[in-house]
Amino acid sequence: MITLKTKCGNVKGIENQNGYQFLGLPYAKAGRFEYAKMTENWEGTFDASHNGPCCPQTRTYYEHLENPARYFYYREFRDGIKFTYDEDCLNCNIFTPKEPGKYPVIIYFHGGSFNSGSNSEEPFDGQGFAKRGIVTVFVNYRVGLFGYMSHQEIQKKYGRNGNFGFDDQYTAIKWVKENISDYYGDPENITLMGQSAGAIAIQYLCLSKKCQGLFKNAVMMSGGGKFPDFSLPRKAEDTQNYWLEFMQACGCPDFDEFKKIDCQKIFDVMEEFKKNHKDNMFNTMPVIDGYLLDSPVKEAIKNPLKINYMLGYTNSDMYAPLLAYVNHKYVKKNSGYLYYFDINLKGDKMKAFHSADLRFMFNRLKESWRPFDEKDQEIADLMQDYLANFARNGNPNGKNLEGKELPLWKKTGRKAIHLKLRKENQKQNSQIKMTSPHYFRLFWNFITQLNLI
Repeated sequence: MITLKTKCGNVKGIENQNGYQFLGLPYAKAGRFEYAKMTENWEGTFDASHNGPCCPQTRTYYEHLENPARYFYYREFRDGIKFTYDEDCLNCNIFTPKEPGKYPVIIYFHGGSFNSGSNSEEPFDGQGFAKRGIVTVFVNYRVGLFGYMSHQEIQKKYGRNGNFGFDDQYTAIKWVKENISDYYGDPENITLMGQSAGAIAIQYLCLSKKCQGLFKNAVMMSGGGKFPDFSLPRKAEDTQNYWLEFMQACGCPDFDEFKKIDCQKIFDVMEEFKKNHKDNMFNTMPVIDGYLLDSPVKEAIKNPLKINYMLGYTNSDMYAPLLAYVNHKYVKKNSGYLYYFDINLKGDKMKAFHSADLRFMFNRLKESWRPFDEKDQEIADLMQDYLANFARNGNPNGKNLEGKELPLWKKTGRKAIHLKLRKENQKQNSQIKMTSPHYFRLFWNFITQLNLI
């Protein structure tokens, strides 16, 4: 165990093999449909030896294993882990190196289609980065209805509407910037990182004027770039009718009364409500609120923050062709680094599925049920070395943990660094090189995934 004296008060954490971890730290507080207020202090010594609760979501109350796709991800990232759920869920997990210092910081936002997810799912462990001299912060934020409901009473009270989950992420960044030096982190060298919905949220944060100066780098895994217009954030007022209809379905048209309705009843009604409303996803995501997002994404994306960018996609993502196209376009315009994860994971027929790169990026192969081998481990080490360099300098190139030069990763919109397993008769990393995307193959993999899930 270790106890640190911080601005918020004393905090007791856990020692691990490569450093220390502080779990469930409350970075903010917020009531239902209220914007978060940053934590300034807590009483006594905070016990950071266990994970904090994540936001209530469908799996809180409903058996999610019946859906084969959800079972797949359950086995991949959640099997054997005990999760707790509570609306008081604005907490983070911090992993640090053992020696006090001023280390680069990575803030990670989990995915889950803006409707689910947790910062304590299996891959989200920062020990590998601590070994490389990086502090990592994994953030819980509000999702689904609790994260993205809009209503005229919210607008009337705050002068903005919706985006509670998006604002949680913004608040977490500000809290980290103010407090991370107590956990050996450098507040002037912060990298945002996220996958899927987490990456999409980072893309939108990179379009917000309020984020100017808060972070230096951004890593977007399977979620960066500009997606088709129909899937982009709507104006907050354009989502209100959906939520008014949902309140009616709950038998609770009064907003103040709805703020007090039982949490389980919300999900009971939502399960039926979604059957007749196929646009649920488009109403539970960031909106144009005039505060964090003050203009349409298709306009704002023409002038993102002038920071360092890294984007990536996998070869068998359900949206692989689209992701490849928008990723290449974005890095070309914004002088970023791009990777193409082309490793078919062992153990089933899912290949390099959406999220397949997570275990590699966080170097959590040994904790998986899959029969990974030394060639997989080489790629995991390589990816973590690249990302550690990027967090440190805004450039993934340089040396690995053992002091050897990494394969050159160039900035180019046309090509990406191709992450692929070496063949038996080839030297380590000889397969790693800059290549152009093979769109026909990506499209074929996309069709194949539709048949598997």
